[in-house]
Amino acid sequence: MELPEELPQLYKRHIFACHTQRPPQHPRGSCGAAGAGPLWERLGKRIEALDLTGEVGFTASGCLGFCSAGPLIVIYPEGVWYKPQSEADIDLIVEHHLQQDRLVEDLVVVLSR
Repeated sequence: MELPEELPQLYKRHIFACHTQRPPQHPRGSCGAAGAGPLWERLGKRIEALDLTGEVGFTASGCLGFCSAGPLIVIYPEGVWYKPQSEADIDLIVEHHLQQDRLVEDLVVVLSR
């Protein structure tokens, strides 16, 4: 069976946030060790406070594969990777990307394998 041209979407956007926690001395690092916990908590609260839960999915993920760059989130369907470092960064992502459909260019991460 071939894939259809377009599949129905549950959300307008879906955010995956790495929750991997490795020991601080681990050579690969981790988003958890880089302080992701409070940032993701803030992101979840902002999504709820702005009543975006019906259009924005927010999923805790395991490792996204770029451990030394963390903390990281990826937002689909655009496939944009962000590296927020503060609650203010989270607020910018919510306001610009989720509400205004605009990139937060200073926080975008371009990754390569």
